Amino acid sequence: MRLRNKPWARDAIAQNPDLVIQQPATWKGNWHRCFGRQAPLYIEVGTGKGQFLTGMAKHHPEINFIGIERYESVLVTAMERAKEAELTNLKFLSEDVYDLLDFFADGEVSRLFINFTDPWPKKRHEKRRLTYKDFLAKYEIVLKEKGDIHFKTDNQGLFEYSLHSFSKYGMILHNVSLDLHNSDFEGNIMTEYEEKFAKKGMRIYRCEAQFRTNEESHNL
Repeated sequence: MRLRNKPWARDAIAQNPDLVIQQPATWKGNWHRCFGRQAPLYIEVGTGKGQFLTGMAKHHPEINFIGIERYESVLVTAMERAKEAELTNLKFLSEDVYDLLDFFADGEVSRLFINFTDPWPKKRHEKRRLTYKDFLAKYEIVLKEKGDIHFKTDNQGLFEYSLHSFSKYGMILHNVSLDLHNSDFEGNIMTEYEEKFAKKGMRIYRCEAQFRTNEESHNL
């Protein structure tokens, strides 16, 4: 993805510390205080321009949402969307998913979304894929028992790789769809990329992957 540089983005983000949280490590284990209420916490890694998460926050006011996006020139659009919608259950981190364990305590997150992430198709870049085993290990730590990942992509190769990665890690797969928009799945909120690809008639792949409990793993 080629990014358009927005030199003013950093200043705009800094002027909205209630929406784009500064020094997020200080809230580790206490995100309910940051939101001012107790509620399940859902996070999206690589939130992009925020269309998906803003839509989710609108449809699920009972959930607290956090979007993580390292590119400020992209995140500023997500921030403006959330401001316009006047959402109180959505916040953002201008951070890298590599540092996920610095921001969330063990078992603090109820669900994690990965949408239309870079497929990194070359074999030498496998470790950069957000469904690579090292990332799964981080997700497993921050997610609650039986926490799950909701994954969407337009890239068949990445989807096949991810299904294998989830399965090899010992996760349980649910609601696997090879053509989401022609399935009976309800309540889908589209991302910007998803809308673009769907208009071109491209297939959207989706699945849910759930971590096993220790007891379930021992019984395998």
